[in-house]
Amino acid sequence: MAALRKKFGEDYQVVNTNEAMTFSAQVKRKRQRFVEKNGRCNVQHGNLGGETSRYISDLFTTLVDLKWRWNLLIFILTYTVAWLVMASMWWVIAFIRGDLSNGGHEDSYTPCVANVYNFPSAFLFFIETEATIGYGYRYITEKCPEGIILFLFQSLLGSIVDAFLIGCMFIKMSQPKKRAETLMFSQEAVISQRDGKLCLMFRVGNLRNSHMVSAQIRCKLIKSRQTPEGEFLPLDQCELDVGFGTGADQLFLVSPLTICHEINTKSPFFDLSQRSLMNEEFEIVVILEGIVETTGMTCQARTSYTEDEVLWGHRFLPVMSLEEGFFRVDYSQFHNHFEVNTPPYSVKEQEEKSSLTTPNSLPAAPTSSSPQLGNSGRGGRRERLLSADYADHVDDKASRLPSKLQRMSSTKDEYHWRGLKTGSVLPGGKASSTGDLPLSIQRLRSSSIPVVRKEQLDEQVQLLSMDGDVGECEMDKQRLPTAISTIFAPTPAPVQIPSKGGRPEDNLPAKLRRMNADR
Repeated sequence: MAALRKKFGEDYQVVNTNEAMTFSAQVKRKRQRFVEKNGRCNVQHGNLGGETSRYISDLFTTLVDLKWRWNLLIFILTYTVAWLVMASMWWVIAFIRGDLSNGGHEDSYTPCVANVYNFPSAFLFFIETEATIGYGYRYITEKCPEGIILFLFQSLLGSIVDAFLIGCMFIKMSQPKKRAETLMFSQEAVISQRDGKLCLMFRVGNLRNSHMVSAQIRCKLIKSRQTPEGEFLPLDQCELDVGFGTGADQLFLVSPLTICHEINTKSPFFDLSQRSLMNEEFEIVVILEGIVETTGMTCQARTSYTEDEVLWGHRFLPVMSLEEGFFRVDYSQFHNHFEVNTPPYSVKEQEEKSSLTTPNSLPAAPTSSSPQLGNSGRGGRRERLLSADYADHVDDKASRLPSKLQRMSSTKDEYHWRGLKTGSVLPGGKASSTGDLPLSIQRLRSSSIPVVRKEQLDEQVQLLSMDGDVGECEMDKQRLPTAISTIFAPTPAPVQIPSKGGRPEDNLPAKLRRMNADR
C-alpha cells in the first residue's frame, strides 16, 4: 500500500471489487469560473416573472445585445412581413375599387393603380415604390385619394423601419468587442518578490499599433466568505489595489506591461502562503478599459485567474529587445515564466518572524551633548532647572508627597541649592554643582525639588531636630518606592559658613568667587 501511494501519489486509493483490483484517483472537480478566460461572464438570469417586460421597454438595446443569428433573423422577418402587409393593403384597395375585375383596364376606365391586376402585381408595385425604383409601368392615378393616403403612410413606415433596423445593425457591427480580441492577458499570474516586497503579478499587451487612450486596469477578488454575524456572502467582491493611489493603474499600453499588486497589511492576500494557496478557492477578475483611438468608443477587455492559475515563486520572461532604431516585442515569450527564489511564507508570517528575531532597541541614555538637553554647558542646564516654569512643575509634584516628607525634602534640597548658588566646596577643592552628577541622578533629584521660601528655612531646620518626627519620616520613607527613597537618602550636613558680609558670596574664598564670576 505504501509503495502504491509512493508511486501514484497520496490522492490515489485502492478500490477492491469482485472482478479485479483497480486504482482510482480523486480527480479534482473542475473549478466553476465566474468570468471565463475570454471575458464572458458565466451568469444566467432566471425566474424573472413579470420583469421580462422591461426588455421590451428598451427594445433597441435588447436587439443590440442579441446574438448575430437572432439579429439577422429579426432583420429579414421584419422587412418580409412589412412588405407583405403593405402589398396586401394595395391589393385590398384594388379589389374594393374593382380594378381586379377589369383585367385589361379599358381606355375609358381609370383604376387606382395602373396595371395592378392581382396580388403579385400589387407586391411588385409596393417594392418599386419602397425601393424608389420606379419603372414607370405601375403608378397611382389622381382618381384614388385612398391610394395617396396609403402611399404617405408607406413612406413614413418604411423610413422608421429602415432607421431602426439599419441603425441596430450598424451599432452592433461597430461595437468594440472585437477590439478586445487584440488585447492579451497572460495565461497565469505569478507571485514573487519585487523591490523586496511580495507581489502578485500578471501581464497585459496590445497587439495593434493603434493605442488605447486613457487605458485603466482594475482587479476584483471573487471569494465566498462568512461574516462574524454568521451571514454567508457567496462570490463576495473585494478590490485589489494595482496602483490606484500612485497612478500605476493608468496604463500607456504601447508594449506589454506587468501589472503588480503589492501584498501588504491592506491586501486580502496578507496571510496567503505557498501552502495555503493549495487549499484556497478564489478568482481574480481583471478588467482593462480604454478608448479605441480609431473609433473613439470605449472598449473593455476581461479575464480571470483561479487559484490553480496563480503560481508561487515565478517571474515572467522579458519580451522587449532593442533593435536598430526601434524596440521589438517578442510575443512568443508573452506567457512564459521561470522559477525564482521566493520565501514560501506569507507576509503576515514574515512580519511576525522578523518582530520576534529582531530585539527591541533600548533607548540610549542622553549625554551632555544631546540635542534634547542642549550643549550650552553646566550654566545653561542650571538656568533651565531653575526656570519659573520648571519650579511650578516641581512644586506640583512635591505637593503630592506627605507633609512630613515635603518638609524633610525641602530642608535638604534648600541646603543643596544654597550650596550650588554659593559654590560650596567639596573635598578636594572643587566646586559642586548639578552638572557634576550623572544625568539620571540629576533628573531624579530635580523631580522632587520644591520651591522653598527663604523665610521658612529656620522653621524647617527646627522641625528636623525633633526625634519623633524624624522617626516617622524614616517609616514613611521605607514605604516609598525605591526611586523616590533614593532621593531622600541621608546627605552630609551642610557646612555652615559664618556670615561676614551682607552677601553669601562675600564669605567665599577668592578662588571660588572668581569661579562663580566666570559662570
